[in-house]
Amino acid sequence: MAAILTTSILWHDGEDKMHRMLRVPYQDNPTVPFLTRPAALLMKQSPLIAIGALDHKARPWVSVWGGEEGFATATSYSSFNIRTPVGNTYDPVVESLLLDSAGNGEKPVAFLAVDLETRRRVKLFGKIDSASLDISDEDERIRAGIANLSVHVDGSLGNCPKYLNAKRIVPAPPESKLISETPQLHPSAIDLLNRADTLFISSSHGAQDMDTNIRGGSPGFVRVISNQPSGAVFAYPEYSGNRLYQSLGNLQNTPSAGFVFPDFETGDALFVTGTAEILVGKNASSVLPRSNIVVRVTVTAARFVEKALSFRGLLGKPSPYNPSVRYLTSERVLAAALGDHESTVTATLIKKELITPTIGRFRFRISDPKEAGLWTPGQYAAFSFYDELDMGYSHMKDDDPSSINDDYVRTFTVSSPPGHLLPNGEFEITARKHGNVTNSLFRTSERAGLEVPLKGFGGDFRLTQQTNEILPFIAGGIGITPALAHLPVIDIGQLQLMWSISVKDVALVLDTFRRCPELPGSTTVFVTGFDAQTQESSPELEAVTSFGAQIQYRRMKSQDINLSLAEVWYFCGSPAFKAPVFNWLAGKKVVHEDFSY
Repeated sequence: MAAILTTSILWHDGEDKMHRMLRVPYQDNPTVPFLTRPAALLMKQSPLIAIGALDHKARPWVSVWGGEEGFATATSYSSFNIRTPVGNTYDPVVESLLLDSAGNGEKPVAFLAVDLETRRRVKLFGKIDSASLDISDEDERIRAGIANLSVHVDGSLGNCPKYLNAKRIVPAPPESKLISETPQLHPSAIDLLNRADTLFISSSHGAQDMDTNIRGGSPGFVRVISNQPSGAVFAYPEYSGNRLYQSLGNLQNTPSAGFVFPDFETGDALFVTGTAEILVGKNASSVLPRSNIVVRVTVTAARFVEKALSFRGLLGKPSPYNPSVRYLTSERVLAAALGDHESTVTATLIKKELITPTIGRFRFRISDPKEAGLWTPGQYAAFSFYDELDMGYSHMKDDDPSSINDDYVRTFTVSSPPGHLLPNGEFEITARKHGNVTNSLFRTSERAGLEVPLKGFGGDFRLTQQTNEILPFIAGGIGITPALAHLPVIDIGQLQLMWSISVKDVALVLDTFRRCPELPGSTTVFVTGFDAQTQESSPELEAVTSFGAQIQYRRMKSQDINLSLAEVWYFCGSPAFKAPVFNWLAGKKVVHEDFSY
């Protein structure tokens, strides 16, 4: 690789517009007009490359190729080669670059080499020098071929790993089968969108150049707004990153984008091209509450292809920077409460009780109960701790990643029954210490006068009981909270509570029994993490036993479930506990409340 002279790449007018709109301090464009040594090394080590190209209608598409490292190799500071298996049918980038390769030398093309195991990535863009697709008899049988590309590089840029979810990539032969090719998405494609934690996006700056990049988030960060015959509409938030806004700058000038949503488990892929709209500020939060930038996409063409990919991805750790899913205002998850509207109602912390070192009960007084409205048992309250905890913009903070890009809006189940024992306008939450907001609550004294905006109450989890009907409720740890608010309004004698809890948290059981002495007779407690030494040193365990509840010093098992008790069961617990419980209750209706705090 011979030495070369460098020249700067200027921001184009679309990128400048984004920077002005979002008041980004000026910085030089870090993109360099060649392939750097680190970029060349990362490309060779990356098992995946996303490729964006324009079709004959100038529509952007993107696909993901690869499966194992070494299939892309730099040949100079301005070129590299790719040789890798691809599906030779239904992949729109294969069609554009390999099956309809006329004029490739004039077409812009963009690449993203990414190693999801280490979360490293590099962007490249340029033109195709040569392209071919080799198909052998065996490859034809499995609808696969070998792609060969020689690429001239016009620019490269390393990107941060901030929102990438780790995955170990392994090769797998593509066996493409077209399931749907209409802009109204197939139900299986909608299912993929609803659980996707990764997407790749390609955009273009007219016919001059392209950009291909990746977006990650918690599963479900992409939300489907509608799915009509004219074309599905989906949206996703743009989280705070390095604030270069190269993809969004392209969309300012050319509002078309291509997307691919890979299913790392099955090898299926949803390819989409459509019209992309950038929403900022209130326009963004009106679609996805708590978001400052949202991309809303109207699908104009799509393909859902089974086993389209030449790889699978083994799940690793999610990015520690990922915020919680931001739901559409039209979805039934406290839309009004989590919205961007201004609320004058506040909640003041007036009492704090630490039940265990990591579980506490917090009592709040509402500034205007009439304005806040009433809540029903099982609902949750939404608070905004933004003014208390926000520290301003920061790109990365590895020592405390959850503090970055946090909206500080939290929901907690109300654990006190409305209109029972507490004065009007007061309510309690029982929460586990986990994350920025609860850590702050545990540190704050009730004498400090903590007052935060109360966004509202919401949720529809409710225990519904007919006369003489058994209510089977399975709770995991702090998942007891929605049941607590129901106790005065149900027949506790008909309740069958199965409560699995760590021995470290058994003081919560004792506290609950003391507050509701009728409950132990309807409860079986499964104490985990227990040993004989623990029992001897735990006065809480002895006290719980004295209340008369059934105690099992082990994990709950399927044999503990009497399916004949009822057709409707209730559950609240962690995702890890939910999976086996739902398997045990197969065939029954399960009303459930998840928690992640």
